[in-house]
Amino acid sequence: MKIVITGSLGNVARPLTKQLIAEGHNITVISSNETKKAEIENLGAKAAIGSIIDLGFLIETFKGNDAAFLMTPPNMGFENIVENTINAGKNYAEAIKQARIKKIVMLSSIGAESPVENGPIKGLHFIEKLYNEVENTSVTFLRAGYFYINFFNDIPLIKNVGIIGGNYPDNTEVPLVHPKDIAKAAAEELTKNSEGKNVRYIVSDVRTASDVAKAFGNAIGKPELPWVEFKDEESLNGMLQAGLPQEIAELYTEMGRGIRTGVVQKDFIEHDSVVDGKIKLEEYAEEFANKFNS
Repeated sequence: MKIVITGSLGNVARPLTKQLIAEGHNITVISSNETKKAEIENLGAKAAIGSIIDLGFLIETFKGNDAAFLMTPPNMGFENIVENTINAGKNYAEAIKQARIKKIVMLSSIGAESPVENGPIKGLHFIEKLYNEVENTSVTFLRAGYFYINFFNDIPLIKNVGIIGGNYPDNTEVPLVHPKDIAKAAAEELTKNSEGKNVRYIVSDVRTASDVAKAFGNAIGKPELPWVEFKDEESLNGMLQAGLPQEIAELYTEMGRGIRTGVVQKDFIEHDSVVDGKIKLEEYAEEFANKFNS
């Protein structure tokens, strides 16, 4: 198959590209970074260097391909993030139509069925609606759990204060996922026969926040590491003090509130969705410890 991969050589796109090339597929990787060209080509893929906000570039890149893996960058600028994310989705949708791509797999998220109380995920909600309206194209919405690697952001808090936490309590169960498990699921969905519009959840583990603290604490030699629940205002102010832009901090605070109230996990739980990722929390904790100690 001829497949386009968006996301440059990021945490999901790199292992996905490697797997699909190993399986014998013809892969094109889109990146906005010219310096990635040689690295992409060294993997055995074709490099398409350009911006996903350039509709003409997308159409030309998509033409002649059978399928595409679509993802939007996690932070589309520092202002109007949700709007910018939706606009990127509109460009993808239009390019898919014009290039007549027959299959797409979209990297979405748990909580994407809700238009509210999910922070940056709400942009994915509206993109899913856009892709649902694309005719003659099979779509799989790959709704991923909360990325394990997001916890890297808590390393300064652990080192400086000796705690880890968020604006939800320690008994909150959170669907978690490793990017490598997302890549495997995406490869499966891109290469199998499917029709219509489908939702697949990809989650590696479902664990409480206190489990996260315990696993990380054991891995870094701090077995008593506590999970501390912050008030929304405390969470927001902490992110602002850490240097996050106002809008991003507000969106992440809202997402944490959505995890606390259950909005983000609701659809995943109600559909008894399968946990089919392979990398469990304790295994990832060793990866976390390597980052912590580096």
